[in-house]
Amino acid sequence: MQFRSCMLATIVTFGFAASSFAAEKAVEAQNAMVVSVSPPATEVGVAILKQGGNAVDATVAVALALAVTYPAAGNIGGGGFMLVHPTNDKPVVFEYREMAPAAATRDMFVKQTKTYTHNVVGVPGTVRGLALAHQKFGKLPWKDLVHPAIRLAASGFALDKHSARSLNELIAKSKDFPELIRVFGKDAGKAIWSEGDTLVQPDLAKTLRLIADGGADAFYKGPIADQIVAEMKAGGGLIAKDDLANYRANQREPIRGTYRGFDVYAPPPPSGGGICLVEMLNVLENFDLKKHERWSPETVHLMTEAMRRAYCDRARFLGDADLTKVPERLTSKEYAKDLAKGISLSKATPSEELAKYIPLSGESDSTTHFSVIDKAGMAVSNTYTLEHAFGSKIVVRGAGFLLNNEMCDFNWKPGVTTRKGLIGTEPNIVAPGKRMLSSQTPTILARDGKPILITGSPGSRTITNTVLCIVVNTIDYGMDIQAAVDAPRHHHQWFPDEIKLERAKQSPELVEALSKLGHKVREEKQGDGHSIWIDAKKGIYQGAADRRIIGKALGY
Repeated sequence: MQFRSCMLATIVTFGFAASSFAAEKAVEAQNAMVVSVSPPATEVGVAILKQGGNAVDATVAVALALAVTYPAAGNIGGGGFMLVHPTNDKPVVFEYREMAPAAATRDMFVKQTKTYTHNVVGVPGTVRGLALAHQKFGKLPWKDLVHPAIRLAASGFALDKHSARSLNELIAKSKDFPELIRVFGKDAGKAIWSEGDTLVQPDLAKTLRLIADGGADAFYKGPIADQIVAEMKAGGGLIAKDDLANYRANQREPIRGTYRGFDVYAPPPPSGGGICLVEMLNVLENFDLKKHERWSPETVHLMTEAMRRAYCDRARFLGDADLTKVPERLTSKEYAKDLAKGISLSKATPSEELAKYIPLSGESDSTTHFSVIDKAGMAVSNTYTLEHAFGSKIVVRGAGFLLNNEMCDFNWKPGVTTRKGLIGTEPNIVAPGKRMLSSQTPTILARDGKPILITGSPGSRTITNTVLCIVVNTIDYGMDIQAAVDAPRHHHQWFPDEIKLERAKQSPELVEALSKLGHKVREEKQGDGHSIWIDAKKGIYQGAADRRIIGKALGY
């Protein structure tokens, strides 16, 4: 397959300037590459690689560093998915999704509206997940991977413009969270953070030292566990010591598909991302997208119809596969052909037409993704989250870290599915020990056993469609990786029945054409897809930081 380079600033179709960014090339390196939202965390990952660590070592170090430098989503109190493509071996997923405590009940949230409370905190998985991946693949000692995060917490780091603004907005809206204000407010919330100010987190440094010395057990069975349980008791939360002691991260087989000759790997349930991504790509494989420009109404229409069908299946079938039977046909080529036959080229399918098995009732920067590849070609795509930005806003007293509010990702009202997007289907109802459905979609595309694309994104339900856009941009339209990441994105999630289109106001002709097909369109930003492209012919790695937010691609 031939790939052409196309800088997005020059692509204009249907009145749509495909990028408001100045043309910029990806960062190139021969030996290794790390791309993340936080420049200090990216630098930590590259330093680990230069010390002889591999991609998993760097991933552990970056994840822990992000818990310090990007507290909106970087975490040790949340959970996520790590997809590893080893050199000359089969890809594996380390699933460390949060889970419901043993005291959780099916109907506990039916009448609840508050999401920043102790009872929405799920049992965290991040530290167990990182430790499991390190146990399987790590080369450097565990302590060496934790120490950079300790240093950043103890000595502090300079806030960039985005981080300063984010913390100021957080403090202004969090008067009911005194520990959060104490830890993250400047002068205990009496002053305003500015770019270049230093954020020091001594409590978090102490916690990280315990993790460095005691490993994951320090978090789940030792003194940190005691602090978490004390916090739960103080605020009416559900997590007990047994919930922490019994938590396990899992090594799982990834969802595998193919798309136009490339292997596609993404996480399995409890992420719905892998199944939805492969289902959508299978549907699109039935159409020749390159007959039309990337931002033609025909291309956007076909991608939207694939999204619509996959997200309907997500609502109907997907949940924690350890407790829910997920149909195998969802990722089959045959099933996709049947779905493709139902797509009209001349009009949108009303989402309600796909809902015959689901009774309908009457009428976020919360995640972060990073990509890593090392000198030997081991690739890692990692996405993890606290659910909302800064999670539950609950900082464990004396420990310095935020807890998730991941129980929000369960279907809170059993049986209540609405046209506005509330889902109440059975597979993702709250149950003790159950892992809530996720949209996280860390993804690797490979050919002949070698990775060629490492990507992923934050953004709640938009995550999988952000990944889909990046895959289509690179594979179908031959964009270089920076152009593919910079390009506007679009999203449809079945209900509400609308296309969310980035920079829609810049493309009135496209919006009008989609409207004539029967689509409702509104403008909305999607998450940041920090990605890596591997150019095997040139022997170089190309890293693309997403300029929707501050980030950094760095290699050597």
